[in-house]
Amino acid sequence: MISLASDHGGFDLKEVIKDYLVENDVEVIDCGCFNKERVDYPVFAVKAAKLVQNGECEYGVLVCTTGIGMSIVGNKFKGVRAALVTNLESAALTRQHNNSNIICLGAKFTTNEEGIEYVKTFINEEFTYGRHLD
Repeated sequence: MISLASDHGGFDLKEVIKDYLVENDVEVIDCGCFNKERVDYPVFAVKAAKLVQNGECEYGVLVCTTGIGMSIVGNKFKGVRAALVTNLESAALTRQHNNSNIICLGAKFTTNEEGIEYVKTFINEEFTYGRHLD
C-alpha cells in the first residue's frame, strides 16, 4: 500500500500518479490535499509519512511545487527516509543505496510522464544491503 500527499502546487501530479497506481492494482491512501485551493503542505505530508512510519503503507509519494518542503517534513519521522527525486537514476539509486521509503517530487520540474516513471522505478527497486546497510 502507498500513501499519497500533496499541496495545491503538487495536486495535479499527485492525481496523475494516483490514477496510474490504481489502474495498476496498487492500493493507495490519499492523504490530500483534494483540490487546488491553497493549503499548508506539512498537514498532508505528516499524514502520509505517519502511515509509512507505522507500517500501514510500505511506501509514500509526496508532491509539492519543488519537492523540497515535502522531503523536509517526511524526514522528521523515525524510520522514514524521504528522498527528493529529480530523474530516473535517482529514483532507482535512492531505493538501492538508501532504502528510501518515500519519494518526493517537485511538480514544477517533473512532467506527468516522468512522475509516473519515477514512482514505478522507485517501488520496483530493491535495497541492495551490503555497504549501504548503515
